[in-house]
Amino acid sequence: MSAAIKCVSLSFPELAFAWIFNEYPFFVQQDSRRFISQETGSLYIAKVEPSDVGNYTCVVNNTVTREKVLSSPTPLVLRSDVMGEYEPKIEVHFPDSVPAAKDSVVKLECFALGNPVPEISWRRTSGVPFPSKVKMKNSNAILEIPNLQQEDAGTYECMAENRRGKNAARGRISFHAKPQWLQTMTDTALSIKENLFWECKANGKPKPSYSWLKDGEQRRLQIENGALSIAELNESDSGMYQCVAENKHGIIYSSAQLMVLASAPSFSKSPLRALLKARSGSEVTLECKPQASPPAISLWKKGNEILQRSERITLLPNGTLKITNVTRLDAASYTCIAKNQFGIASTTGRLLVTEPTRITMRPTNMEIIVGESIVLPCQIACDPALDVSFSWAFNGQLINFQRDSDHFERVGGSISGDLMIRNIQLNHGGKYVCAIDTDVESLSASAILVVKGPPGPPDKVSVEEITDSTAQLSWTPGRDNGSPITGYILQARTPFTVGWQVVNGNMLTATVVGLNAWVEYEFRVVARNIVGLGEPSPASAKTRTEDTIPDTAPTDVGGGGGTKSELVITWEPVPEELQNGEGFGYIIAFRPVGAVTWTRAVISATVVSRYVFRNDTILPFSPFDVKVGAYNDRGEGPFSSIATVYSAEEVPGVAPKRVRARSVSAAQIEVIWEALPAMPERVLGYEVVYWEDDTKPDTVGKVRISGNYTLVNITGLKANTVYYLSVAAFNTAGPGPQSAPINTTTKKPPPDRAPLNIQWTMIGSTLTLHWDPIIAMETESKVTGYLRHRYNDVNTILTDKTTVELSLASNDNYLIQIKAMSEGGEGVGSEAIHIHKLSESSVLLE
Repeated sequence: MSAAIKCVSLSFPELAFAWIFNEYPFFVQQDSRRFISQETGSLYIAKVEPSDVGNYTCVVNNTVTREKVLSSPTPLVLRSDVMGEYEPKIEVHFPDSVPAAKDSVVKLECFALGNPVPEISWRRTSGVPFPSKVKMKNSNAILEIPNLQQEDAGTYECMAENRRGKNAARGRISFHAKPQWLQTMTDTALSIKENLFWECKANGKPKPSYSWLKDGEQRRLQIENGALSIAELNESDSGMYQCVAENKHGIIYSSAQLMVLASAPSFSKSPLRALLKARSGSEVTLECKPQASPPAISLWKKGNEILQRSERITLLPNGTLKITNVTRLDAASYTCIAKNQFGIASTTGRLLVTEPTRITMRPTNMEIIVGESIVLPCQIACDPALDVSFSWAFNGQLINFQRDSDHFERVGGSISGDLMIRNIQLNHGGKYVCAIDTDVESLSASAILVVKGPPGPPDKVSVEEITDSTAQLSWTPGRDNGSPITGYILQARTPFTVGWQVVNGNMLTATVVGLNAWVEYEFRVVARNIVGLGEPSPASAKTRTEDTIPDTAPTDVGGGGGTKSELVITWEPVPEELQNGEGFGYIIAFRPVGAVTWTRAVISATVVSRYVFRNDTILPFSPFDVKVGAYNDRGEGPFSSIATVYSAEEVPGVAPKRVRARSVSAAQIEVIWEALPAMPERVLGYEVVYWEDDTKPDTVGKVRISGNYTLVNITGLKANTVYYLSVAAFNTAGPGPQSAPINTTTKKPPPDRAPLNIQWTMIGSTLTLHWDPIIAMETESKVTGYLRHRYNDVNTILTDKTTVELSLASNDNYLIQIKAMSEGGEGVGSEAIHIHKLSESSVLLE
């Protein structure tokens, strides 16, 4: 059996229905067998099951007020006499016609009773499939169409089917829409006696009807097809008008203000220009636009005469005056007079006819070198009555002279707009346009500036092939910057060079020769043209030349010295960049002079520059032939030329005799000895050793003198101090035996005070000086006299008195200083006395 339980209630959109089974809160759950209509509120059970038996209470909810109402319980009893199967019976379905508004949500209900439980399906009778927005809910019992549009209108069919049969119900959705404006009117101001035509249009379904209101009230207005027309307006027609469009689904309004104007002519907003300038031969347009309602009738006067139409003069209906091919005869005052029934008004302007402007000097195409400066001329001849302005554009962009003042400056006067470009760069090449604007016309002149500069840097320098002394290079050229590239300069750099060195090159490829073997090189390329040298390319990747045997022999081979039975050999090492490979070392070959066989020694160190051969059979100071060669892992290189080197000699065997010493001053001792006679050992010179005390080794000093000299002065000594001295002869083997020590004592120091109370007088060219004597202390040397220095010509005078007279030349400058003199040396000098040339009659004491 099936069941339909009604919920008696008025149907409103804000009501929602639910059912309680037996008691709260057990609500009936909708599925394919049970359905609650939100249109009627009734509960439908397609096939009643024993579990459905019970009491059912209808719950009505107001979704706006949120109030709730419950019906009395309705019992449901299962009847055993209607338990068989039967075909579907559609119990709930939508009406035959469903009106729906645009953009609304439409819900169609369809539910059938039957056993077995029927299946619900939907379709459109037109065969058009449902769009994706259509939704099926509650086991297809509800078809929901959101955002309804015109294309959703049509006939829909609900089909209920089980194995006992099928049944269907149909209904039509009719689309309707409230009016929407397609065209409205706007606020309008018209002159009295003009005609008004306003039209408004709206769409809607059904088609809307139109009516008009004035100032919110229905008036007797002339309306045709929804349009409002008023002929020959008067001031009483002014007001607020509304167009009303409505259908049964809604009403809309559009409002506009109508102003009916009635005024005398006025030129307050559009007077003629007081002065209008025009170029001779051009066309002049003078507009007469008075504000007037109704529109005014106008006429023109030239001076005091009414202007008539002619071949060159045109008077347009709107009051505009046109004069073609203007000449100086057209220069005059022009007056437009406007008149209507409310009054009359006029406006006057003067026409000034000027001669055409001419460009007298224009810029020309030029080629220029980077860094130079030029002036592009732009000069004109023009009517003096005209205002003239100049401007320049570069490649289509206006030049900003304030922002770009480093390079651009406008020079010249009122009729000259010359452009100066300073310190031109490559990016300044292009098109320059001089624009001349006057009151009546615009002119322009242009020129192309080609800037030439040194070439841009080449690129992609690579080493294609390399040997021990050559490298094959290639590269791609850079920009020629307006002047063809005439050649390239190649540069190389190694870890052993300071900066980049120039090597030979060619166009785009080059074989670099004269490279050192086994050296890491970088190369770069510099392009040149008639302008100069460009920037260098990026450096190539570092590449090492191949190795080979050494081709450079050691230089400056020599030696000598050392100790007994030694042969010392020295040389200048081969620089690393000339060693040509790994495993570098030296081969030392030597033999006694006159011998045939060479003795060889090998040294594997690269930085060694000295070799010592020891053998007890070597006689002192014996000559040897010596040569030094180089080798590496690839083989032996050349030897140096043969040099003669002597073996070590023995020290002199005898000490000097008759050694004497005397104190010269507080800081100096003189030492004298007797030269040594001839002996087997060489004597290269003498060495004097001195000291203060045998117990103080740190006080030892040494003075050496080469040659056969027998006297030496030792300076820088302490005053009043005992010094011990000894003399020995020396040669390359060192000093020989020392003489027996002698001693002497340095003098006491001189007084450490300058002369005081220096007084001087100048009579003519005679200068008289006087000073106080200095008394030496016990620890100081006795004063033996005084020194007077004149520094300009290094003239010194010694005196034992404390006064002196000097005869001075008149053309010389003098600086005089007085010092005490003693056995210990010179004392401290007095303050300097400066005497300038006597002819200047000025003496300055400092």
